[in-house]
Amino acid sequence: MNITGRPAAMVSALAFVTLAIAGAAHAAPPPLDAYGDLPQIEDAAVSPDGRHLASIVQSKGERRILVLDPAGELLVAGNAGDSKVRAINWADDNTVLVSKSATVTLGHFFTTPRLELSGTIMISLAGGASGMIFDKQRDIADVVRGNYGIRTVEGRSVGYFGGIALQKDRNGVRFKHGRTTLYAVDLATNRARVAARPATEDHYSDWLIDAAGNVSVTLDVSTTNGDWWIKGPDGNKLAQGQQPTGGIGLVAFGQQGQSVIYSIADEEGNTRWFEVPLGGGETQEFLANTRIERLYVDRNSSQVLGYRGTKSDEQTQLYDPVKHSAVTRIFRAFKGRQTRLIDWTADFSTVLVRTSGNGDSGTWYIVDVKNRRADPLGAEREAIPPEQVGPISVVNYKAQDGLEMDGILTLPPGREAKGLPVIMLPHGGPSSHDEPEFDWWAQAFASRGYAVFQPNFRGSTNRNDAFRRAGYGEWGRKMQSDISDGLAELARQGIVDPKRACIVGASYGGYAALAGVTLQQGLYRCAVSVAGVADVKRMYSTDVRESGDSRMAVRALREELGDPSQYAEISPRRFADRTDAPVLLIHGKDDTVVPLSQSKSMADALKDAGKPYEMVVLDGEDHWLSSAETRKHMLRESVRFVEKHNPAD
Repeated sequence: MNITGRPAAMVSALAFVTLAIAGAAHAAPPPLDAYGDLPQIEDAAVSPDGRHLASIVQSKGERRILVLDPAGELLVAGNAGDSKVRAINWADDNTVLVSKSATVTLGHFFTTPRLELSGTIMISLAGGASGMIFDKQRDIADVVRGNYGIRTVEGRSVGYFGGIALQKDRNGVRFKHGRTTLYAVDLATNRARVAARPATEDHYSDWLIDAAGNVSVTLDVSTTNGDWWIKGPDGNKLAQGQQPTGGIGLVAFGQQGQSVIYSIADEEGNTRWFEVPLGGGETQEFLANTRIERLYVDRNSSQVLGYRGTKSDEQTQLYDPVKHSAVTRIFRAFKGRQTRLIDWTADFSTVLVRTSGNGDSGTWYIVDVKNRRADPLGAEREAIPPEQVGPISVVNYKAQDGLEMDGILTLPPGREAKGLPVIMLPHGGPSSHDEPEFDWWAQAFASRGYAVFQPNFRGSTNRNDAFRRAGYGEWGRKMQSDISDGLAELARQGIVDPKRACIVGASYGGYAALAGVTLQQGLYRCAVSVAGVADVKRMYSTDVRESGDSRMAVRALREELGDPSQYAEISPRRFADRTDAPVLLIHGKDDTVVPLSQSKSMADALKDAGKPYEMVVLDGEDHWLSSAETRKHMLRESVRFVEKHNPAD
């Protein structure tokens, strides 16, 4: 497959947004803003017929929505302004859906002062309705709680979206009850009808829509005791059980559309998938011995097309042999890079691909499978040429108790991997993991002369369920020592100087950074916590309150965090007087996941203890650093702080 062929017309039309992928060698590292800025291509999608391309791009400091026709002509070139655009998709050949979110301040009726709410903008290319989904109806909030698929019903495109019903009272218009109702929206008119009623109080529902547009499968879960049941198209009960901590969800229809696949966490916490016929019958385990990285699902029917295992492209399996051959050739063509299939036509003749890794700071391709060519759409960070991408590799090591794990090592470009200063960069979640791909934060530090290590500590999701469950109750304990064990391994190999280490992280990683200089001592010269948790008991209380005192939430949190009576023992704020290195606290003012009060409480404790610290509040920023300017501000501040207390040279 040729991956350097002459770009097609629709590709060349993006030239004003993205420059050539390869660049001339840079004697000096790129500016920090080249790493901290949002990628120049944030998302893209190909129309169902493969003729049109829609994308979210950054151009001259502005976020824009572009839609191109086959000749490369711009059909839409909208300026998204400061909107937090999250994704772009095609509903049909003439309708584009743009998902966005906003931080909203709520009234006194709610258990949380602020919430991140999502909405969907519909863009019609054929003269149909455009605007926010639900904005034509006063009895539905223009907030979308889930996209359940697009179907063709009697020749019309119908979108199935979760929504929130409104009601009027003497105080004005407010949410009727807050539980999700499933609506069917005629995309030509943007008019909605109820497709499925919301769950009863203290319950929540999930749905699967079949190819004909029928609500074929309903899941109902009690948030009080975890009782659940799945009903089929005739209201027949297909499966039932009890999951006190949640962990039950619908996945897709089976490959023939005659069964439903659902996931469930068993009594030991293992996530398993099951398949049961829609007409009722015996339940069987689905892919019992395969750990799945991704499931491929048909967007027109929600039927499973195949899956990709976690280890290599040899584990990619599509049930249709023609589609399987196409996908296999794509992964083979990009071997050596982290490759993700972003979007595709129904027959897999046209596929949108994103790659990153060694020598690749993020590149998008449109693949013509029939003609075996992959044309580059452009680079996410054209200011960072291949030779300025720090080498990325996986380092395997063992924890103190013998548990095997790994981490991602990023080295400074052009420097010998010997005795380097190091940044330990644990991921957030903690139910997440890092992979050997271009990471803008890691690469920014590497460009300044630091080795960067991203440990996949116990509790991460890159291995099996047993490894993930090994993190239960280990905040500040073994999860923390797993990080420093990674530092010890790098020192043993001579790659880093352990006396020149800092710990940096965001969200759970921010917690780990604070714990590294309070619950642990003598390891790090400095710590940078971005939106980190400082008080675990306060986090637990906040999460329970915001769940509406859900018993399910209580059980799930206690399973992950352990006994609440011991939360003080793992809270960095409680040990501020033991802090043995300078601390930088950075937090978004609009964070709805980890509230700003967490960092403020840590700052107060450090001040009372007479410990050196700095605090930076990012105005208008959320938990995910969604704004380009505040993300760049965060990066500049964190690099400045590290260079001050742990200089690379």
